[in-house]
Amino acid sequence: MRNDLTRPAPVPPAAVPLAAVRNLGVLAHVDAGKTTVTERILHATGAVHRPGEVHEGTTVTDFDAQERERGITIFAAAVSCAWKGCRINLIDTPGHVDFADEVERSLRVLDGAVVVLDAVAGVEPQSEAVWRQADRHGVPRIVLVNKMDRAGADLDAAVASIRERLHPAPLAVQLPVGTEDRFRGVVDLLGMRTLVWPDGAGEPVEEPVPPELLAEAGRRRRALEEAVAELHAGALEEFCERGALTGPALRAALRDLTRTGDGVVVLCGSAYRDKGVEPLLDAVADYLPSPLDLPPVAGSWEGAEVRREADPQGPLAALAFKVNATATGRLTSLRIYSGTLRKGDVVRDATTGRTERVARVLRLRADRYREVEAAVAGDIVAVAGPKGVRAGATLCDREHPLVLEPPAPAEPVVSVAVEAVRSTDTGRLAEALARLAEEDPSLTVRTDAETGQTLLSGMGELHLEVAVEKIRRSQGPGLTVGRPRVALRETVVGGTAGFVHRHVKQDGGAGQFAHVVLDVEPLDGDGPGFEFRSAVTGGKVPQEYVRAVEAGCRDALLDGPLGGHPVTGLRVVLTDGATHVKDSSETAFRTAGRAGLRAALRACRLALLEPVAEVTVTVPAGHLGGVLGDLAARRGRVHASEARGGTAVVGAVVPLAELFGYSAALRGRTRGRGTFVSRPAGYAPAPVTAAG
Repeated sequence: MRNDLTRPAPVPPAAVPLAAVRNLGVLAHVDAGKTTVTERILHATGAVHRPGEVHEGTTVTDFDAQERERGITIFAAAVSCAWKGCRINLIDTPGHVDFADEVERSLRVLDGAVVVLDAVAGVEPQSEAVWRQADRHGVPRIVLVNKMDRAGADLDAAVASIRERLHPAPLAVQLPVGTEDRFRGVVDLLGMRTLVWPDGAGEPVEEPVPPELLAEAGRRRRALEEAVAELHAGALEEFCERGALTGPALRAALRDLTRTGDGVVVLCGSAYRDKGVEPLLDAVADYLPSPLDLPPVAGSWEGAEVRREADPQGPLAALAFKVNATATGRLTSLRIYSGTLRKGDVVRDATTGRTERVARVLRLRADRYREVEAAVAGDIVAVAGPKGVRAGATLCDREHPLVLEPPAPAEPVVSVAVEAVRSTDTGRLAEALARLAEEDPSLTVRTDAETGQTLLSGMGELHLEVAVEKIRRSQGPGLTVGRPRVALRETVVGGTAGFVHRHVKQDGGAGQFAHVVLDVEPLDGDGPGFEFRSAVTGGKVPQEYVRAVEAGCRDALLDGPLGGHPVTGLRVVLTDGATHVKDSSETAFRTAGRAGLRAALRACRLALLEPVAEVTVTVPAGHLGGVLGDLAARRGRVHASEARGGTAVVGAVVPLAELFGYSAALRGRTRGRGTFVSRPAGYAPAPVTAAG
C-alpha cells in the first residue's frame, strides 16, 4: 500500500456542518460497476482530474496490485469529496462473496449506501447478500441501475427484480432517454425535465421532456405519486386533498421512506459513459441521512447502556473498523461518532483498557492520506500512532469510557495448510500470518494439535489465495500451501473378550506387578466416545488401581494401531485382575492398562473414521440435478430436499475432506447463485477398513 504523504492530493472540503455530511458505501455484485461509479463520483466532484478505469488499472480505490491484476475490488477503500456543500465520505466495497467481511465492517460505520445493479442482470446473488447485510445494520439505501448502454438493458426488469428479490417498494424517479447503445440521458420525474449527456461532455444539458416521452413521463410521475402516497402518511394526506403531490412534498416523502427503509429510490445511468452521476450525487444529498438524522450511537460500560450524540463538543467515541500495516507504520481507520480527535491526543482503548497516543490524523483517499489537525463527529479518518488497536476496538475519552458494539467477524469456511519453505523461516511466517489476521479478522490462524499443520482459514479459496499472495509480495518468507489433512479417528468394529495382560518388571529395586483382564467392545450410539467400567468382584483390584487402569486405557487411545490416529467409539470393561502384596502400585496398573489395551486393540477388528459435516445447500431449482450429482460424487448422503419458490434447499452429510474446493465448485456450477453453510456433524466410517 502506498502511503506517500508528500504526494499532491486534492485539498479536502472545508469544515461543513454535520447536517451536510454523508457517510455512504457503494455496494454491488461483482462486475456491476461500483468501482467505476466511485471513480465517476470522484471526477464529478473534482476530487480527481481524470477518472480511472478498472480495465486500465488506474482507479483510485482499487490501488492494490492484486486488485488491478484481477480487475476486482478486494479491499474496502475510503475517499472523501465534496458536492454542492456536502462532504461525502465514501467507501468502495468488494463485490466478491469471499470478501463479504470487508463489506460487513464497512456497513457497521456507514450511514447510507448506494446499491449498484446491472441493467441487464438486475438483482444478482451478491446483490441480495449485501442487501441483507445492510438490512441487519439498518443502513438506508438508494439504487443505481447501471450499464443502461448495454444490449438488453431494461430498467423496468431491474425494478421488478428489486421488488421480487429484495422486497422493498422500488420508487423509480427517472425514465431513460434512449435504449442500449442509444442511451443518452434521463427524464427527471420530480422536476419533469430531461438531462442529456452529449458524448464527450462531462456536464449534463437540461432540456424539455421530448414530445415522444411526454405521455410516458406523465404516467410514470403519476404512478410514483400514488406509490409514495400509499407508503407515506403525510404524502397521502396531501394527495387526497390536492389529487397530486408537489415536487417538494414528493422529495420530502422520498427522503422519509428512504431513511425508514419502506421504499428505495431507483435511478439509472451508465457510469462507464459518465451519464447519470450528477443526479446520483443529488439523490445522495437529498435522500440519504446525515449523522444528525440518526439516533445516538449506543454503547455500554460496566453493564450500563451509554449513548453518545453526534456532537463535536461531546466526549470522544470512535470505532476502529480497519487496520493496515504500511511501509511507514500502522494505520487504523476510524468512524468518529462523538467528540473531536486531535493530533497528539491520548485516548483510551476501551476494549483492552490501554491508552494510545494519536500521532497523526489523516484524511482518507484510498491509499493516499493528507494530514489534518483534527477530525470531528461524523468523520471517517485514519490515525497513525496506536500500536495495539484491533479492528472492532472502541477509542474513547479517558474520563468517559464506553464500548461500542464491534462488527461480528465472519466464521471461516475454508482452510489451507501453510508451511515455510525453510525451517529457519518458521518464525517469520508466524509473524506474517499474525499480521494478516490482525488486518483481516475474517482470517484465522491455528495449529492443528493432531496433524501439526499450521492452518490458515478464511471465507473462500480466493480469499486465501489473495492472503497468501500478499505474504509473498511483501517480501515475506517463502511458503508452500497445500490442502489440510483431515484428522482421522480409529474405532472398534468387532471387539474381543477376556484379553489377559500381565505387567511384571523386576530390576533390582522395588518391582512392578499388575494383572488385568479386559473386554473391548464397540460403543453403542452415534458419535465418538469412550466408556470405561469395572466388573471386578471380591476386591481383587482395589479402587485406586481401577482408576489407574482407566487412566492407562485413556493413554492408549491417543494413537491406534491402524495409523496412529486417536481411537474412539469403544467400551472397555475390566473384568478381572490380580495384585502383588509388595510390587503392585498405581504406576504398575496404569502401565498395564495402557499396554493391555494397545495389545487388545490389535486383536480387535478396527475401522477408520473421518470427520463429516452437515451441509445445507441453497441453489436455483434449475441447477438442482447437477448439484445432487456433485454431492454424490463427493460421497455425500442427501437426507432432505425442499423447494422454496424458485430455489431448492438440500441437506446432506458430506465428508469434510470432500468439501475442500466446494465453494468455488458450487459457484461455478450454479453461475454464482448457489450458497452453502456447513457445521461439524461428528465422524463416519471412511472408505478404508482394516482388521487387527
